[in-house]
Amino acid sequence: MYTVIGKPMTRTFRVLWALEEMGLPYELNPASPQSADVVSLNPSGKVPVLQDDDETITDSTAIITYLADKHAQLTALVGTPARARQDAMTQMCLDEVDALLWTAARHSFALPPQLRMPEVKTSLKWEFARNLNRIGQQIKGPYLMGEEFTIADIVLGHCLNWSISAKFPIESQAVLDYGKRLLAREAHQRVRALAR
Repeated sequence: MYTVIGKPMTRTFRVLWALEEMGLPYELNPASPQSADVVSLNPSGKVPVLQDDDETITDSTAIITYLADKHAQLTALVGTPARARQDAMTQMCLDEVDALLWTAARHSFALPPQLRMPEVKTSLKWEFARNLNRIGQQIKGPYLMGEEFTIADIVLGHCLNWSISAKFPIESQAVLDYGKRLLAREAHQRVRALAR
């Protein structure tokens, strides 16, 4: 039994989605970032945190990669070209989509008020649209890596959800169609119900 610590509407969503896709049992502690429960396990105060027996793992991408490798699901095999392509796509989603959304969030609420620069969001939205158009051109089938749903889809799918609440429009029709396929997945719907 895994323990997941973090509110479902944060990047914790990715971990819960992976666990639901794999059909693995878990307990959820919906602790807020910077809460005592979180800081005791992760000094940065960031969520999610995964506990697996005596092991504590932080960072959503590290956690879902660990789970995928451990259970041989949602991932290509380590040491294969397919895995290298999957890792490259995952990193692209983090660098070119997640990072933009997080920068916008920092300038909305995370930074001290005197350090926020809301006007940066205009350039972030431009870059977001450009990057999603490029990613949309690379979608190889129903999912990023073709026929197989992988952790790369979990990362990008979560970012697409996040972009709605951040008011970052999705202009690529290929990405909109892809997002609808992700929304239809039963595991995604179960986690969305937790996040409400």
